Amino acid sequence: MQILIVLMVFVVVTVAVFVIASLLDQRSARARLLRDRLASVQKAAEREPNQELALLRDEMLSQIPALDNLLRRSTQISNLQSVLAQAGMETRAGTMVLLCVLSAVTFGFLAVVVGKSLLFGWVALIVGAVLPYAYASFRRTRRFGKFEELFPEAIDTLARAVRAGHAFTTALELISNEVADPVSTEFRKLFEEQKFGMPVRDALLNLTERVPLVDVKFFVTAVMLQRETGGNLAEILDNLSYMIRERFKILRQVKVFTAQGRLTMLLLMALPPAIVVVMLVMNPSFIRPLFDDPIGHSLIVAGLALQTVGYFVIRRIIQIQV
Repeated sequence: MQILIVLMVFVVVTVAVFVIASLLDQRSARARLLRDRLASVQKAAEREPNQELALLRDEMLSQIPALDNLLRRSTQISNLQSVLAQAGMETRAGTMVLLCVLSAVTFGFLAVVVGKSLLFGWVALIVGAVLPYAYASFRRTRRFGKFEELFPEAIDTLARAVRAGHAFTTALELISNEVADPVSTEFRKLFEEQKFGMPVRDALLNLTERVPLVDVKFFVTAVMLQRETGGNLAEILDNLSYMIRERFKILRQVKVFTAQGRLTMLLLMALPPAIVVVMLVMNPSFIRPLFDDPIGHSLIVAGLALQTVGYFVIRRIIQIQV
């Protein structure tokens, strides 16, 4: 209990220090921004002609200048910002880190108060820290799944526009206006990047970084090869769309064949908590030692760990790449 109180005091003091530092650093941050802009204007004439310019400025990882400078030193935090962007969330990485810390402290404190066990507190601390990132990862996976479903329609729209005589860059704008989100959002970024001067090749590579899917990599590779070697782009896109739809057809068949494994995984994950709840209602005296005795606490932690390992093992077995 004392360790948790010390941890909470540490978090509160750390947040207070960052807030005070951000207030003191606000004026210097604005002055530094103005100096950087003036320096870039003054050095514009000295820049070499073949030097590549960044089209978009770097996104801030936090609105607090001191925290932003600290987070930029970590590669993992920059990767977290990419995950949040791929999930379609406007939350910054600094805010997500603070949410993870607050969630960890809250879950740990509640576990210690309710369960009256330091072991429960540490387990809840870890779960609370991972929970916000797990939600962002879930949003990212769901967004990519929706993108994959709409991507063949976007390729068909692009093929029809090219066949009708539109330029490739103009057809990108048609996709951003005709196809639903998230495909429209990503192709709008692709269109805007090449519109403001970025080479089409670099804009396409940026698309693969924002949406790292196999189908998108096939699309970008096909388009870049066609632009370098020539050929019928509409026919290439039609073949690519047909291949993606056939892959989805096979993937749905695989889901049918692995339905039993997924049902087994669901039952194995839901059965132990259901049994505990039923026993608490029907015969509380039989199940209470599991929560009151220290040995019961160790058994609960071991059971949760084994369930987690079993979940990932079964999930790995039923996941078949197509």
